[in-house]
This record gives sequence, C-alpha cells and structure tokens, in this order.
Amino acid sequence: MSHHNTAFHQLLKPVSRHEFESLAKIHHSGQKLRSATRWDQFIGMFISQVSDRQSLRDIHSNLEAQRHKLYHLGAKPIARSTLARLNEKQPAELYQGLFGKLLARCKNTPGKHKFRFKNPLYSLDASAIDLALNLFPWAAHRDDTANVKLSVGLNHGTLIPEFVALSDGNENDMIEGRKFDFPKGSIV
Repeated sequence: MSHHNTAFHQLLKPVSRHEFESLAKIHHSGQKLRSATRWDQFIGMFISQVSDRQSLRDIHSNLEAQRHKLYHLGAKPIARSTLARLNEKQPAELYQGLFGKLLARCKNTPGKHKFRFKNPLYSLDASAIDLALNLFPWAAHRDDTANVKLSVGLNHGTLIPEFVALSDGNENDMIEGRKFDFPKGSIV
C-alpha cells in the first residue's frame, strides 16, 4: 500500500520502480541477493543522503527508526553488513543507468514557466564554493581562504543545467561563461 503524503515519496516520484528493477537485473553480479534487494539499498542510501548520515552504523540506526516510512516506499531496513557488502560488491552502473533514464525524462519535460521565447533561453550563474585551506592548498584564494568557482548554464526550456564548469576561485565569472557552446540563436 503506497502513501502519497510523505516527502520521501514526492522526492522519489520521478524514479520508476519498474525501470529500476529492470536495470537492477541487467547490472547484477554474483549470487542472487537473499536478505535485501537493490531497491532496499537504493532507498537506504537515498534516505541516508537526505538525512546526512555518515557511518554505516548511523545509516542502519536511522533506517530502523524510519521502518514505517520504508514500508510505504516498498523497502525494508537493511543490516549494516548487508549494506556494506552491496555497496562494495555490486556494480555502480545501475545508478549510472538510472541517472541516464531520469535525465532523458527530465529533458523531455517542458518547463512550467508562463513566458515563451522564440529561441532557447539560458541563464548563467557562477558561485564560489568555500574550501578548507589546510585540505585544499591548491585552491588558495587569499592568505586565509580557499575556494573554487562553479559556473552553470541553465536551460529554461527544461530547467536542467546543460553547461557546468569548475574553475579557479580568482577567475572572472564570464571567462567560463564565454567557453560554453550555446546553440545558435540562444538568448543568454
């Protein structure tokens, strides 16, 4: 029985369970899984990412506490050792394939904005990402800080960033923006 009132359900709405299971069959290695499924692993890692869990013990205790939510997402709590084994032994290509399917679906979904342009509309943004100077000395910005600059070109037709570049934090925002190869006739 599925509930449509949880935030987790809303976040997972774009993921087709049928497509996920078919990808899981394609990208499985080793013996048949006995106590957990790739869907259990996916939901467990998804919830741990959203709730900012760090260790396997922390992930496991959080999943146990969220047991009723897991049930409504079609998953069950997964043991620490099982989760560790799945993360280590099963290929990550399943998630690459899932990302490809989600990206294709999102590209075919039109934006929900009211205005229309004859030509494609793009927005450019550059944001500085602060880093710890003692861990990333190569990204020194000043004597006491370190950062890198993330430049993004957003297509307003699909609301998907089509151009992304990581550069030196001292670099002018427009340097990377001019390197992006926008389609002819685009409005930037």
